[in-house]
Amino acid sequence: MNPADEILDIVDEHDRVVGQLPRGEVYGRGLRHRCVFIQARDARGRLFVHRRTATKLVFPALYDPFVGGVVGAGESYDEAALREAEEELGVSGLPRPTYLFKFLYDDGAGKTWWSAVYEVRCELPVNPQAEEVQWHGFLSDEEVEERLGEWEWVPDGLAAYERLAAFRAGT
Repeated sequence: MNPADEILDIVDEHDRVVGQLPRGEVYGRGLRHRCVFIQARDARGRLFVHRRTATKLVFPALYDPFVGGVVGAGESYDEAALREAEEELGVSGLPRPTYLFKFLYDDGAGKTWWSAVYEVRCELPVNPQAEEVQWHGFLSDEEVEERLGEWEWVPDGLAAYERLAAFRAGT
């Protein structure tokens, strides 16, 4: 199936479902929907970082400190988090990602979605999808912090990364 044809739940400002439409129409009309962001770390605690392919519908060729994606119509955040983590890391048998918090991402220019943030430990060898990921690596927190000012990051992932840092700091 073409990703643009995938059916998504449309949600309101309180994350209540108010309709369903194909992804392409949701994106084209700037309608609020649901997404999951999963921070994946390896056995050594390094963070999985990847660069999206240039063919992605949203934020092509940008770096991302999370794996994840849209929540399908009728799918729970938890179901989507496990599905997306396994798909994007190219693994099966991953432990269920741990839910941390949710926030409303809104760039003020038509990109808005409820964003559920998770974390997962991936001790399996990763094999990301070539159609989705053009580069990937596991980086230490220090390496990620250095790259924040050097690489162009997906804005929603950067917002989630900053909120996760504040969440962990207890602020």
